[in-house]
Amino acid sequence: MGKRLTKEKIREVAYSLGLDLIGFANIERFENAPVDMHPKSIFPEAKTVIVVGKRILRGGWRGIEEGTNWVSYTYFDYHGLLNSFFIQLPLYELACFIEDYGYEAVPYYSGVPEAKPPGKPLRENQPPPDVHLAIRIAAVCAGLGEIGWSKVFLTKKYGPRQRLHAIITDLEVEPDPLVKPGSICKRCMECVKGCPSNAIPHIKEGKKVSIKIENYTYEWADIDLGKCTLSYHGGDSRVSPFIHKSFPGWNIDARKQNFSEEAAYKFCWSLSTGKWRKTEEFPSGYIIEGHAYLQKWGVGGSYGICGSRGCMRSCFNFLEKAGIVEQRFKNEPFIRRKRWLLPYKVKRSKD
Repeated sequence: MGKRLTKEKIREVAYSLGLDLIGFANIERFENAPVDMHPKSIFPEAKTVIVVGKRILRGGWRGIEEGTNWVSYTYFDYHGLLNSFFIQLPLYELACFIEDYGYEAVPYYSGVPEAKPPGKPLRENQPPPDVHLAIRIAAVCAGLGEIGWSKVFLTKKYGPRQRLHAIITDLEVEPDPLVKPGSICKRCMECVKGCPSNAIPHIKEGKKVSIKIENYTYEWADIDLGKCTLSYHGGDSRVSPFIHKSFPGWNIDARKQNFSEEAAYKFCWSLSTGKWRKTEEFPSGYIIEGHAYLQKWGVGGSYGICGSRGCMRSCFNFLEKAGIVEQRFKNEPFIRRKRWLLPYKVKRSKD
C-alpha cells in the first residue's frame, strides 16, 4: 500500500511475462456500452480496463492453408492458445502484480460468447449473470487497434493475429490514444472473397454495425454468425477433409443454410463429441473422427476447421503485401499456391 504504480511499469512487467500487447482504457470510454457488457457491471469501482494480447503464430495456419495438418492451428492458434497457460498464466501474474500495490485486479477471460446474459438479476438495478465484455471493443477502447470489416480485431503489429484477455481495475491511469478508424483495415474485401460460407457481407450491401468511442466512429460488417460458426467448426463439407470419410453422402453447404449461431455450435459440437452406436452405414459411429480428434487437442473445447480462411488468413495476407502490419516475413506472401475448397457433395460409393 502507498507505493506508486504507473502504466509504464505495468507495461514493462507485462512484456517481461511474455505478453505481446497491452493497452489501457479509462472507464469513460465505455459510456455507450450496454450494462450487460459494461466493465462496471462486473466491478462497480472500476476506473481502468487493461487489455492484453498474445500473438497468433502465422505458421500455425500453414497446415490448413496447404490442406495437410489441422492440429497445430487448434492447439497453438485457437482454443489451446486462448485457454492455456500461454496467455492465462501471464495475465494472472500481471493481476497479482497490480494487487501487490493495493489495487484490485479482476482478470477477464474472453473465451465466452458475446451475447446477452440469460436469467434474472440477482440484485435490484443490475444486469443478470453472466456479464460479458465485448473484448474486441474493449481492445479498441484500450488503443490497441481497430475492428476490421470482418469483425476481427486488427493491430498495427500483427493484423488479425492475436488473442485477447483483460484486467478490470480500480487503478486510475492515463488511457492510451485511440487508433484512428481506417488506419489498418482498408476495406479491401479480401475477407469477403476468402470466406467460404459467405458469412461476411460486401461493403456495398450496407449491412454494418457502428459504435462511437470519444470522437471516432468504428464500423464493421454485420456478420451472419450462423453461417460463420457452421463453417468454422466444420459443418460445411467444403472446408473439412474429415466429413465424407465419416459421413458418406454429407451435403451441407454453409452458404445455403440459415442456422442461428447457437444452433450451429450445438450441431457441430454434437458431431464431434457424441458417443453413438456404429452402423453399417456409419462404421465410425455418429461422430466425425477427425473433428473429435481435434476437439481432444482443443482440451475438450472448441476446435477450428475452417481456420479463418477469409477473415484472418486472407486479411493478413493482404496487410502484409500492402506493408500495413509491422511484423514481416521472408516468405511473403502467405498465400503462395492455389487455394483449395472441397465439393460440398460427393457421391456415396454405392450410389
